[in-house]
Amino acid sequence: MSLTIRDAVASDAKTIYDFIIELAIYEKEPDAVVTTVEETKEKIFNENSNVKALICEENGKPIGHAIYFYNYSTWLGKYGIYLEDLYVTESKRGLGAGKKMLKYLAKKALEENCGRFEWSCLDWNKPSRDFYESIGAKSQDEWIGYRLEGDSLINFANS
Repeated sequence: MSLTIRDAVASDAKTIYDFIIELAIYEKEPDAVVTTVEETKEKIFNENSNVKALICEENGKPIGHAIYFYNYSTWLGKYGIYLEDLYVTESKRGLGAGKKMLKYLAKKALEENCGRFEWSCLDWNKPSRDFYESIGAKSQDEWIGYRLEGDSLINFANS
């Protein structure tokens, strides 16, 4: 098995859209997705987009994606990476794809002198919350968000 992470390109829009639908079903909101493949392509890949995407592949076949963008912390005076979506197709969970994408983004945050790498998680999603805490992310209980910063970010990125 070979897992690779790569930047998504416009021709990945349908794959990303399909993962968005799978994620919505997993999150018990299958009817909440109102975007289209065309909108996904236009919003993520137009030249002025602030949104970025990664594709995780197993032996060249997409098995997951991450969608992220940059935010700014007024208190730190630094940009941060905000992970909007992290998804691995159900049959491919447990291979390390999610952790590999998180680590890729943690390293990117360090390389770009970001102060934070953060995301949110549904409060009922205990398997994901347990996983995030196992890598050193700290729960922001009022938001159910997660953050890697300081030593936790450095340790996870370099582990």
